[in-house]
This record gives sequence, structure tokens and C-alpha cells, in this order.
Amino acid sequence: MPLRIEIVSPEKRLVDRQVDMAVVPGMEGDIAAMPDRAPLMLQLRGGVVALYEGDKIVDRYFVGGGFADMGAEHCTILADSAQLMSELSADEARDRLRDLETTWAQIEPNDVDTHDRLSREIQSVRAELEAAEGGASV
Repeated sequence: MPLRIEIVSPEKRLVDRQVDMAVVPGMEGDIAAMPDRAPLMLQLRGGVVALYEGDKIVDRYFVGGGFADMGAEHCTILADSAQLMSELSADEARDRLRDLETTWAQIEPNDVDTHDRLSREIQSVRAELEAAEGGASV
């Protein structure tokens, strides 16, 4: 029995298809969505979603955080941002990382909310840069 995978970003629905398995980047590690799994909702970190048919990866997408809702027959990913791995640009990711690090250096030490938000953004862009440079392990 296949699994229905959907990857949705604020801009568009990137994926709506059947796969045998999807591996998603959870905050506490990668986790597989497979048919007949127990329901689970988890927060995503920036990283690669790998879609499998049999034991072969057929597509890979980069998500910049978000949430995944997994069940026995579905996996719905509500991504903060998402794109095909082939569309990633290391140069654009480096530019965004440089801008975020500049902003980080200018934050007031007691601005905890901004530190938390920027920390997540920096982590996501670093993961994107690693993926764009071919260092993604999935």
C-alpha cells in the first residue's frame, strides 16, 4: 500500500503523489513516513525530504522548517519554504547567511525572541547551503 505525500509551502503545493516512503528532517532527527505507521505530528528543521519508490530515492526537496503530519496512509508537510534540490543555489544561500549573521551581530543581548527566530533561520540556511553544495546525506 503506497503512502500519499503532500509538500505544501506558502507559495504553492509542490508535491501530491504516492510513494513507498518519505524521510523527513525532524527537529530531533530524520524520521521515515511509511504506510501503516502510527499517527505523528512533528516540527521540522531545515533539511532534505527524500521520497522513495522501493529502496530508491526518486525525488529530493529542501524544506526550510515547518511541520509534518504523518498517518497510516499519508504524510502532509507544511513547509515554511520548499523547493526541489536541483533548484537550490549555494551562492544565494551564502548571501542570505551573510545577511542573517550581520543582523545577528546587531541584536540587543536581551532581545530573546529575535535571537530565537534568527537562530532558527541561520540553522535552516546553513542546512540549505550544505544541501546545495552536495553535502546532504539523504
